[in-house]
Formats: sequence, structure tokens, C-alpha cells
Amino acid sequence: MELLKLFTQSGTASTLIFLSLVGIVGIVIGKVKVFRIKLGIAGVLFAGLFLGHIGARADHDVLHFVKEFGLILFVYSIGLEVGPRFLSSMRNNGLKINLLATGIVVLGVLIAATLKVVFDLPVPVVVGVLCGAVTNTPSLGAAQQVIAEQLGTEGNLAEVASMGYAVAYPFGILGIILTMLLIRGFFKISVKTEIDKYHEEVSGLSGKLEAVNIKIVNQALVGKTVAFMRTTLRGEFVLSRLWREGEFFMPDDNTILEENDMLYGVSTKACFDILELKVGPLNKTGDLEVSGKLGMRQVVFSNKSMAGKTIKEIGLSRRYPVNITRIFRAGMEIMPKEEDSIEFGDTLRIVGERKVLREVSKLLGNSMKELAHPNIIPILIGILAGVLIGSIPFAIPGLPAPAKLGLAGGPLLVALFLGHKGRIGKLDFYMTPGANLFIRELGIVLFLACVGLSAGENFVSTIVNGGYLWMVYGAIITLLPILIIGVIARMMKMNYLSICGLLAGSMTDPPALEFANSMAPGQAQSTAYATVYPLVMFLRVLLAQILVLSFL
Repeated sequence: MELLKLFTQSGTASTLIFLSLVGIVGIVIGKVKVFRIKLGIAGVLFAGLFLGHIGARADHDVLHFVKEFGLILFVYSIGLEVGPRFLSSMRNNGLKINLLATGIVVLGVLIAATLKVVFDLPVPVVVGVLCGAVTNTPSLGAAQQVIAEQLGTEGNLAEVASMGYAVAYPFGILGIILTMLLIRGFFKISVKTEIDKYHEEVSGLSGKLEAVNIKIVNQALVGKTVAFMRTTLRGEFVLSRLWREGEFFMPDDNTILEENDMLYGVSTKACFDILELKVGPLNKTGDLEVSGKLGMRQVVFSNKSMAGKTIKEIGLSRRYPVNITRIFRAGMEIMPKEEDSIEFGDTLRIVGERKVLREVSKLLGNSMKELAHPNIIPILIGILAGVLIGSIPFAIPGLPAPAKLGLAGGPLLVALFLGHKGRIGKLDFYMTPGANLFIRELGIVLFLACVGLSAGENFVSTIVNGGYLWMVYGAIITLLPILIIGVIARMMKMNYLSICGLLAGSMTDPPALEFANSMAPGQAQSTAYATVYPLVMFLRVLLAQILVLSFL
């Protein structure tokens, strides 16, 4: 009987049981694939709505705390993950793609405001529908916080926003995928052609690396130093070792190149012709075994004192007879250049004399234990700073009350900064990919479970009593901005794969990114997604609050 009460009464233990059930059922539902589409983490929201509808009654105060804490964990882990590449992504194509993403965000808010005025919708409804239509969970949390502060907790206005979010969310996912297919069909796009074009665009940096050898016949290089050769071929070829008079050896920067020397290293296909012009005949070798007095090692970079320094600053090739021939980072294979920084957690391929490889490995760290250290204190410091910054009010002209970054925007902004810096003094803010993923998934599961349980009791009655119109409003908010900007982006000759990443990132929607990735292998979609994600997340959180405050 006591156990039965846990399922029929509201309390802390009952709430934790319901949250666990919602998480389990929701994750299972999210893995079910229908027409190559999975709900993903959104399955948790619908599981929460169902349990709430059939009578699961959770403690309101416990739900409120868990929801806010889950939101903090979610956005903080995102900020730490994308922070290191946020500023670099703004260079070159990054500025253009972020401007397009900003256009999607602003258009969505303007359409929501127009719907509010034309149909006289309650503020909680329109902001909830907006957040669901753009599948952005943190903006819902920020809007609910403002609603509670400015409109009070009576009337369950925050829950009304949750119901608007839940009603609009499903088409928010499907609408992005539908737009990708419409753009592809309208412009008659060949995905294979787009893949080839993307590889051509990035082949100098992140194209597929191939092991090659080049015979020196160009007299302009004969008599020059290895240092001169490195500078001349920077970004086109990375030297691994040199073959001369029947044996391999590891040259230093002062080694003089001779005619018929054979340079062994890595390059990309796009650079083969220019290397033959600058050096001499080139052959692909495949990955050869490094034998004799030379050896090769994969080293995990875990030396915190060197993290963030460039290859030139570390000066490994000047100190030891070794070369860094490849950098493996977050699933990417990078051709190293002197100005490239080495980040904590990178895996480096080192080729050099066997007698020094152990010493080089020790210098670089190569410690999985150090890499896996959770760094709890820096994480808590970052969350503390984020909550404090998010609580600072700032006035915006024309609004009746000040806005705040809130529990979503504050931790996100701090995490972006800390992720970019990597370390402050002796505090290292690196988080292993596995730990980051765990915190992010836990945070979003807790948040969506709480949203679903809170809104589930009145969800069906809301749909029946006019909530179906909210779906229509949500579909309009979803489709119009991404269709308009998607067409503009294609007319600007943007790669279709990058457009798909832009659309998914502008809606901060992992299921849409997963669908885009299923169309073609490669990193074009994920790169565009990560490029726009931080700015879009920040704008979504801020503009959701401004929308609420504008109609008080």
C-alpha cells in the first residue's frame, strides 16, 4: 500500500519516480524511426504529456527546481562544447551564415508578434507557441521565468506557455525537414554535386589527408633548408620524414635539401598538382609502416600548461627530431600548420626517432586519467557565474520592465566565454566529450520531462477547446522564416549541405541535423550547425523575453 501511494500522491519521492518513468519511456519513443525520422529527445516531452494526462501528479516545487537546474546543465554544456570554435567560426563564411540565421530568428519573432496582435492571443500562448515552433527549449525556460516574475504564478500562466510549446513542437521538427526537401526539389539540387563542391572548398584544410612522397627535382628548392621548404609549402604539405641515400631520417629545420631527396608526408588531393610544380613528381603511398630508427605514435595531448599554444610556440620539431603529421579533434582530421593551436584532448600523430618518442609523449601528457578528470570546481564556478550574470537586469528602451539573460542566457554566455578561453590561471574548463554529452542529455531530459508533466493534465482539453489553432500558428512561425532565408541562401550560391546545417542550427534542432546528416556523409551540415548555434541560442533566449515584456 505504501508503494502504491507513491503513484497516487504528490511528493518528492513520487515526483522522482514520475521523472524517471518519463525519461525512460521518452528516450525509447525517441529512438523509434518513422520514414527515416526520429523524435529523438523530443520523445521525453510527449511521454511527460501522456503521463501527466493519465493522472501523474508531481510536486510543483520539485518540478520547478528540477526544470530550472536541468536547463542550466543543458545550456552550460552546450556553451563549453561550441565555445572553442565560436569566434573562429565567425571568420570568412561564418559572418554571412550567422547573419542569415539571425534573419530566421528575427522573422520568427516578428511573425509571432503579428499573430499576437491580429488574433489577440494571450502572451503566454504566443511565446509558448513561438518556442515550440522553433524547437528551442531554453527560450521557453527564459520566457516562463519572465512570465512568473511579471505576471505572477496564479492562473498557471507558465504552464499555458508549456502547452503552447508542446502543441507547436512536433511540426517544428517536421517543418524544418520539409523545408530541406522543398529547397532541394525546387532548385533541383544534386546532393553528390554539393558534396564534391564542399570538399573542394575545404580541401586545403580539412579535406581527406593522404600519405604521399615527393621527389625534389625543382632546383629552386635544392640547397634550401627544411625550414624554407615548410614555409613555402605551408597548408599544402606536412613533412613526416626524409629519404636520402637508401635510408629514412628525421631532418631538422637547418637540414639542407639535396636533389633527388624524397619527402614523405601528408597532403590533400587538391594540392597534388601544385606540389608537383613546386617540388617534383608525387606519388600516393598509403599509410606506410614507420620502421628502422624512426617510429610513429598517437599521443593524447593532456599537458594543461601547453594547451592552447600553437605548434610554433610549443616548438616540438625544434626541440626533438620529430614532426606532428596529423591532428585528430572532435572527429576531424586536421593537417597541422605552425599557427594551429593544440587543444586539450587533441590526439596527435607524431613521427620521429624512436629513442625520443617516449620523452615526447611524456611532455605532451598522453594521460587518459588526466583527460578524464571531471574538473568539478571549475564547472560549479562557471554555473555560479552564469546564474549571477543571468540575474542582472538591463533596461531596453521601449519595454516596461528590464530584461535578463536568465537561467538560460547567463550560463550560456559564461560557458561560451570559458569554452573559448579554455583556462583561466590554473583553472582548466575542459570537459571530456563523454562527460559533456552526459550532462547535456541529462539536463534536457530533466527539463522536457518537467515541462511535459506540468502541461499534461490540461493538454488534451486545451487542444479540443481551440488549441488546434495553436498548431496552425506554430506551423506559420516554423515555415515562413526558414523557407524565405533558405531560398535566399541558395540564391547566394550557398552549398545545400551548409543550408541544411544553417536551418537546423537556426532552430537549434538536433533531430533535423540528424536528418540532414543522413542525406550525405561529411561535416558540412554539422559545421554550419555549430557555427550558428551559439548566436541563435543567445538571440532565442533574449528575444523570447522581449516578446513577453513588449505586450505587458
